[in-house]
Amino acid sequence: MEFTEQLRVEVQRSVAASLAEDIGTGDLTARLVQANRMARGRVITREDAILCGTAWFDAAFMALEPDASVIWHARDGERIKPGQLLCEIDASARALLTAERTGLNFVQLLSGTATMTATYVQAVAGTGAKIVDTRKTLPGLRLAQKYAVRVGGGTNHRIGLYDGILIKENHIIAAGSIKAVIENARAIAPSNVFIEVEVENLGQLEEALAAGAKMILLDNMSLDQMREAVAINKGRAELEASGGVNLERVRAIAETGVDRISIGSLTKDVHAVDLSLRHVEE
Repeated sequence: MEFTEQLRVEVQRSVAASLAEDIGTGDLTARLVQANRMARGRVITREDAILCGTAWFDAAFMALEPDASVIWHARDGERIKPGQLLCEIDASARALLTAERTGLNFVQLLSGTATMTATYVQAVAGTGAKIVDTRKTLPGLRLAQKYAVRVGGGTNHRIGLYDGILIKENHIIAAGSIKAVIENARAIAPSNVFIEVEVENLGQLEEALAAGAKMILLDNMSLDQMREAVAINKGRAELEASGGVNLERVRAIAETGVDRISIGSLTKDVHAVDLSLRHVEE
């Protein structure tokens, strides 16, 4: 899994913000422990999951104690089992106590996102449909969660409002027509920015295709409508299904022949994976 420079910077930013939020003017409870006392911590998982977020975990401890040692026995993207030893940390007891919650929060959250994504990816296996995320992310954690989606085998949609154009109903109304708004988008979009138009019925789909749209989002369509949309499209544009997607329905959606299925719950409705950090004094 590629870890870009942008993501490395994001790790430092988000960890610094999280530590500042937690520590404030100082960790009062950690002062109960002697400053020179060393300790070892071991992290285990209590449930099946896809591991994700190790870089954030490492950064939380290194920010407080650059000489801390974190040794992982599993990597991002690996499936982990209940009771499995994930990593061992050697650091001062104070650093271990102070960074513990921040480090665990990131791994629990991002592993939850990766695990949810992997569950959806498995549900559509063999259909050719991609599982895609949305901008419905937790505030301040977009790049982290989108990384977790990739770790889980999913595909990223646009990161924000700056790297893709998604034309929705109000944009169409303001521009006057689907054709007009697509032409406007082409006039302003840089070459590396994709243009996608959302349609709510088959008539709008045909308008979008006639205007040369290459990416079309089928909003809240029934399975029958999606099948008909695929037949009308004949491979001319990439079709994305969105709205009302859940695990019970996602396979049937994929089998209509759409290319992508976008799911807000991947990053919005997250079940944090249950992890435990146990201290062993040295």
